[in-house]
Amino acid sequence: MPIEIDYRFPPGVNAEKQAKIIAIGQTVGTWDAPFSHREDILNSHLAQVIRSVTNPDGSSLTTIQFPEANVENDISSLLTMIFGKYSMAGAAKIIAVRLPHHYGTHPKLGISGIRERLNVFNRPLIMAIFKPALGLSASDHAAILQEVANAGLDIIKDDEIMGDLQVAPTLKRLEACHQVLDNIKQQTGRTVLYAINVTGTADKLIEKARLVVREGANALLLNVLTYGFSVLEALAADSEINVPIFAHPAFAGAICASPDYGMSYSVVLGTLMAHGGADAVLYPAHYGSLPFDPDEEAKIRESLRSRHVFPVPSAGIHPGIVPKALADYGQDVILNAGTGIMDHPDNPAAGVKAFFEALERIQQGESFELDHVPQGSLRRALEKWM
Repeated sequence: MPIEIDYRFPPGVNAEKQAKIIAIGQTVGTWDAPFSHREDILNSHLAQVIRSVTNPDGSSLTTIQFPEANVENDISSLLTMIFGKYSMAGAAKIIAVRLPHHYGTHPKLGISGIRERLNVFNRPLIMAIFKPALGLSASDHAAILQEVANAGLDIIKDDEIMGDLQVAPTLKRLEACHQVLDNIKQQTGRTVLYAINVTGTADKLIEKARLVVREGANALLLNVLTYGFSVLEALAADSEINVPIFAHPAFAGAICASPDYGMSYSVVLGTLMAHGGADAVLYPAHYGSLPFDPDEEAKIRESLRSRHVFPVPSAGIHPGIVPKALADYGQDVILNAGTGIMDHPDNPAAGVKAFFEALERIQQGESFELDHVPQGSLRRALEKWM
C-alpha cells in the first residue's frame, strides 16, 4: 500500500503546479540523458498526484501518493519526504496522512495493556496532574500523590514543563512517589500509574528512561514534538522500557494552528503519534479551556483508537464535562484534569471523588442539573466550574 498525503492549498495558489513540485522535488527530482538507463528505477521512487479538487472557497485539496520504498518505516523519514524542504516553499497544509497499518511502531501496551496494569476494565480512567507545576519538592509531590491516590485516582503525571530540576530532581521525585505507590498497592491492591517526565539530550534521555524504569517508574511522559518522534520510537521499541508512554502535545500549536501552513492537529496528534509508538496521547478537548475544533478532536480519537492507543482529552477538564466526554468517547478514554482536580473547592481528594460521583450518576442515568445533584464533591465542583 502506498502512502497518501492530502495537501490543502489556499485560494490563489496554483495547486496543480505546486503538487507537481512536491511530487517531483520531494522524491526523485529531475533527470536527463546521462541517467536515462535508470529511468525504470527512478520512476519507481517518483510520487504521483492522483487527485485534485477545488473547494467552494477557492482552496484546493490535492492528494499525492508516495512510494513506501522511499522511507525507513519511521516518522522522521516520513516527514522529511512529505513536507521537508517544501514546507519552506509557500502556503500549503497537510490535512491527512494515510499510512499502511504496518508502518511505524505499535504501542507497547495501548488501551488493553494500560487497563491490565490498572486492573480497571469497565469505566473511563481518571488522571491528574501535579500542581503547582514548578517549585514543589519531592516530598510535596509525594504528599499530593498520597491524597489523590487514596481517593481512587488511576493515573497522575508530571507537568510537561517539569524537568530534572534541582528543586525536585527526577530520581528524588520518583523515590518519594514510589513509596506512596507501594503503600497504596499493599493497602488496597490497587495500582496507580505515575507518568514521570523524561527529559535530556538525545544521548542521555533514553538511558535516563531505562534508569527510572529500573528504579520503579511505571509510566513515562514525553514531550514528543520538542524531543522528536525518533525519541518516542526508540522508547517504544526498547525492551527495557516495559511501561506505557504518555505523549504530551506541547509545541503542537506551532506546527498546526495556522490555517495555511504546517499540518493539521489530527495528523500530528492522531496519525503520527499513533504510528510513532505512543500508548496514550494527550490533546485538547473542544469543551475544555483551549480553542479546539471538535471535528479535529474526533479525527484524533479515531486515529488513536485504530492503533489501540488511549485517547486523553485534556485542558480544562472538570467533573461537569464528564457527560459530554462520555457521549463522545464512551468508556475507552482517560479523563485528564489538572485544576479540575487539584483546585476543587474542598481539596484534591474531593476533586477525584467528584469525577467518580459523575461517572456513577451517568451510569445510573441521573441528571447533572444542579438542583438534582445532592451535596457532596460533585455538587461543589459543578458550583465552581459550571
